[in-house]
Amino acid sequence: MQDYIEFLDEVLIDEETLQHRIKELGAEISQDYQDKDPHLICILRGGVMFLTDLMRQISIPHTIDFMAISSYGAGARQSSGQVRLTMDLKDDIRDRHVILVEDIIDSGYTLASVVEFLALRKPTSLKICTLLDKVERRETDVYIDYCGFEIADKFVFGYGLDLDEYYRDLPFIGTVNLEKFQPPE
Repeated sequence: MQDYIEFLDEVLIDEETLQHRIKELGAEISQDYQDKDPHLICILRGGVMFLTDLMRQISIPHTIDFMAISSYGAGARQSSGQVRLTMDLKDDIRDRHVILVEDIIDSGYTLASVVEFLALRKPTSLKICTLLDKVERRETDVYIDYCGFEIADKFVFGYGLDLDEYYRDLPFIGTVNLEKFQPPE
């Protein structure tokens, strides 16, 4: 496997900047959900690092759950538009204050499908918290309640975001120079 240094175009968001913004998001959520017992739902796998750091910054009691959605084919660099649930929630969200925690929002189609799916389960409220938002790529309307960073339409990896399932462990978000990246065989 290729060392990421060979195809890293730039460090888009460094570790310190990420952690500072996540601390701000945690404080905002803590204030907004005081006495509401929020239930955080993380979309696997990309959102795990963000959720882990975010929940450490939320100063009020909260619970978590996970779901997995697939809208990318193997080796795909953008969503196919076909959304399918690959792992459902363990907990009932009826009458709960739900915050959907996402790593990145691109076209918005996957998120719109997930929101529609969760709304059928009758939560008291349903809000969206994303680390990254590619606003210029949006193809469908989705309202983001908590946003870490708006970013340009660049292919990013690190901090939970994969590049062909690798490099999720990096503490920063980088951009890929696709001319230098060689996918694994």
